[in-house]
Amino acid sequence: MLSDETKASIGPGVAAALAEDVGAGDLTASLVDADAVVGATIIARESLVLCGEAWVNEVFRQLDENIIIDWYIGDGGRAEANDVICKIVGHARALLTGERTALNFLQTLSSTATITAAFTKAVEGTRTKVLDTRKTIPGLRLAQKYAVTCGGGVNHRVGLFDAILIKENHIKSAGSITAALQRAQEAGGEVLVEVEVENHGELLEALDAGAARILLDNFSIDELKEAVATNKSYGIVGAELEASGNVTLDTIREIAETGVDYISTGALTKNIRAADLSMLFRID
Repeated sequence: MLSDETKASIGPGVAAALAEDVGAGDLTASLVDADAVVGATIIARESLVLCGEAWVNEVFRQLDENIIIDWYIGDGGRAEANDVICKIVGHARALLTGERTALNFLQTLSSTATITAAFTKAVEGTRTKVLDTRKTIPGLRLAQKYAVTCGGGVNHRVGLFDAILIKENHIKSAGSITAALQRAQEAGGEVLVEVEVENHGELLEALDAGAARILLDNFSIDELKEAVATNKSYGIVGAELEASGNVTLDTIREIAETGVDYISTGALTKNIRAADLSMLFRID
């Protein structure tokens, strides 16, 4: 479900995208009769998980409020090659002008939803949840995080403002994991405080310091298993464990089977290839 914050971001995001593409006006669309009305369909050219319905709706709303869009597959739904995603009817100029911007949003967000679905399917039957990261396309943070949920993934922190993740440089600046955690716990209030560790010794220090969540950075499978066993030995004062680093579709299942709570990967939002979609016009 779209959050209020994400909903609020759609209009300005679409306006910026249209301004980038249209500028002072669509010179090519102006060659078409202003009164011409056409129908169009958006068609999947490959198997995908759809995301971006609200962005497409907003593109055409901003260009012409009288455009009608009938969706056959909604966000989170799976489309196969040659499936019709939606049908659109409206003034030809507006449809021509909005075509690329609408498809840019739909292709990018569907790509994120599709790759997320593949990663979540790979860990089915385990206790592990797949998390996204802040490695998103600038300007599309909230949109891509929504797309991750459409693919069955779980959102990590949105930005630097809603959780604390203590990484190597923070630890060096503070002097130790214990010192960094203490400062974070004092300053963080109710937000999640997580610490990144790179070896078993740092894991022990983080556990002893009372870390609520620990990110195991680039641990091998054997190291992950050892970390899970050590964490269990702390009983109710143990932490949630998140694995990250070298996560691919080929490796994620084995990582999940170590018993970690979460696996985070930037691949959901940064290593993406635009989903193959096209918009075809019909002149009656």
